[in-house]
Amino acid sequence: MSVLVILMPPRPRTDAAARAPAEYAFVLGSDGRQVVSQGRAAASELPRADHACLLLADADVAWHRVLIPKAPTARRRAALAAVLEEQLLEDDEVLHLALEPAAAGGQEGWVAVTRMDALVAAVAELGQAGVALERIAPSSWPQASPALHLLPAAADDPSPTLVHSHPGGVACLRLAGSLARQRIAALDHAGLRCTAHPQAVAEAERWLGSKVQVIADAERMLQALASPWNLRQFELAPRRRSVQRLRDFARRLRADPDWRPVRLGLSALVLVQLVGLNAWAWKLEHELRGRQQAQVRLLQDSHPQVRAVLDAPQQMLRETERLRLAAGQRGSGDLEPMLDAAARAWPEGQGPLQALQFEPGQLAITAAAWDGALEQGFAERLRALGYQVQRQGSQILIRTAGPA
Repeated sequence: MSVLVILMPPRPRTDAAARAPAEYAFVLGSDGRQVVSQGRAAASELPRADHACLLLADADVAWHRVLIPKAPTARRRAALAAVLEEQLLEDDEVLHLALEPAAAGGQEGWVAVTRMDALVAAVAELGQAGVALERIAPSSWPQASPALHLLPAAADDPSPTLVHSHPGGVACLRLAGSLARQRIAALDHAGLRCTAHPQAVAEAERWLGSKVQVIADAERMLQALASPWNLRQFELAPRRRSVQRLRDFARRLRADPDWRPVRLGLSALVLVQLVGLNAWAWKLEHELRGRQQAQVRLLQDSHPQVRAVLDAPQQMLRETERLRLAAGQRGSGDLEPMLDAAARAWPEGQGPLQALQFEPGQLAITAAAWDGALEQGFAERLRALGYQVQRQGSQILIRTAGPA
């Protein structure tokens, strides 16, 4: 299962403009452990993967341990902002807050705080480029096992940065300052995991006085996937959770070896359904052809003079109607049956009709103005006798339901 980890560039301390970066550093990993490819690319050119995670720089996330307020889900973000009001250096409207996983109201827990503007712009740009972000994770987080990692000097800061993750939070300190030296001197090196970027190994070993493990950026980005944190909360929570769950299920079904029997079973089921539908369609088509041929035979047996059969039911009706007229028998479209039907359906208590106009199959009558109830009752009674009724101006048209 492939995983795409996208690194959000560190926020420039001198630039407060809210914009997404032009390019992203990325790592494409297999099963979250092995590096398949890495590089830099614009959002639209990032490789596709089964899962995607946006990684925030160490110094761009602040950590606060507070008493989690007991508040409904819809009001929890506002309640957190109220609790953190004295600790935040900026207005909470420009900050994004995220709660520790499985945090419960009334208990102490961690809250991650980061600037919202550039993060929202990056999430929107990645979404438009077709990258479905499932997670936003920090590069480092408070953890029970203390760890040190040394980052190389950046273009805007010539001093390496020491990242210290420990149960009390995360500290990002410049080695050029005295605070970093004091922290290093006070550290208990027993059980301390020390790592460094390849370009900062010599500096780390000089400061720590011991060997350190070398970890490149790509490897550290994949290691960050072990974090239990997901900062896609509150304002950045996915809007279509049901669609996301369905997409996750489809990816798991497609890639997980444990689901192979299910995939085979579903494929066999779909194949059986397709075969069954085709067989059923062939059977229905065969029955339809048989009925059409039966209609043609009935027409030719009843009316041998008909040689070219184009529409057997309509031709049968026309030929039967012609025989009726030749025999002098009345049909439902003649004047007398239509007048008889109108008289039987005539509203009780209404005067006689004022005028009538007849043509085969249609009788137009002009009567006194009726209200809607009288006209509706008249139409319903005629429909029961096999006629259709329609209002056309001041006339009521009575037509036969079938060919006259």
